[in-house]
Amino acid sequence: MYKFILFDIDGTLVSLDGAGSRSLNRAMEELLQVTDGFRGIDFAGKTDLQIIREALGTLGLTDGDDLMHSLLNRYLVHLRAEVSTGRGHVKKGIRELLPALQNLEGIYLGLLTGNAETGARLKLEPFGLNRYFPVGAFGSDSEDRNLLLPIAVERLQEETSASVNYEHCVVIGDTPKDVECAHVHGASAVAVATGTYPLKELEKTAAELVTADLSDTEKIVDWIRRK
Repeated sequence: MYKFILFDIDGTLVSLDGAGSRSLNRAMEELLQVTDGFRGIDFAGKTDLQIIREALGTLGLTDGDDLMHSLLNRYLVHLRAEVSTGRGHVKKGIRELLPALQNLEGIYLGLLTGNAETGARLKLEPFGLNRYFPVGAFGSDSEDRNLLLPIAVERLQEETSASVNYEHCVVIGDTPKDVECAHVHGASAVAVATGTYPLKELEKTAAELVTADLSDTEKIVDWIRRK
């Protein structure tokens, strides 16, 4: 029996100290001459395209798929420059947990993130984390985060020939939306309070495991073994 462990990026694996929001604001200022155009938009758990669509909606631009993708492309240019500055950090416990999981027989690791794939890889590259995640599903695959798990599972099967049922998948993330996108397909969720949501808020979700951080490698690995 194979298991597929999927990680969110922002607030779960790494923090880029606001690189994403700065890059989005620069893209909007460049294309639309709007300053601080993403103010008031809640980014947590959303896909890049969803965030951009919401921001455009506040400007009254509700029919702009071409503009949305132009903004995404300019955002990625600015994000590349942002991550090259070396700001940001890996979240507590991640450097120990990933190799421990990677070494377990029958365990595959992947990404499930609202980031566009190029942005996801850019964010992980400075920290050397891309090597743990050969496959994944991204915000560039669908604007709806709840549609991403089946995409990731299909890609895993294409890459490895491993057949994994949804109930043997675990999504690890820092928002209620990470929990939701797992449960809608019958997968399990680990909610970790290393992002914007405090532990008490995540305890209100139906996540199978809620934890302050991922620093207790033995506890997390043992829990995944028993799933």
